[in-house]
Amino acid sequence: MNLLYKSYYFATYQCDQSRSFCIDFGHKQVKLSFCQLLAIRQKVQAIDVSSHFDKDLNYSGIEILTLCNREHLFVFDTLQIIDLQRLLRATFGVLEINSLVTY
Repeated sequence: MNLLYKSYYFATYQCDQSRSFCIDFGHKQVKLSFCQLLAIRQKVQAIDVSSHFDKDLNYSGIEILTLCNREHLFVFDTLQIIDLQRLLRATFGVLEINSLVTY
């Protein structure tokens, strides 16, 4: 497993042999295909972080995400959501840079 990016709470890895990805959430590692990684990125990008600072829109300041066809359920606070958005942005940035270097 090759480390792609490590943030404060999370880390992403890529396995060249199995052509899969892994996100380490600290207490749990989730193995993903590229399509599942894209789906996670779509869900995380759709989260409105500014609503976490408005008590009328998000009183508790948490987000509940289901991943991989409801196989995994995660509860994140505001700081974790911001960190997860940064992690996925950086992960796809590294993948894009790697594709430019190898071709």
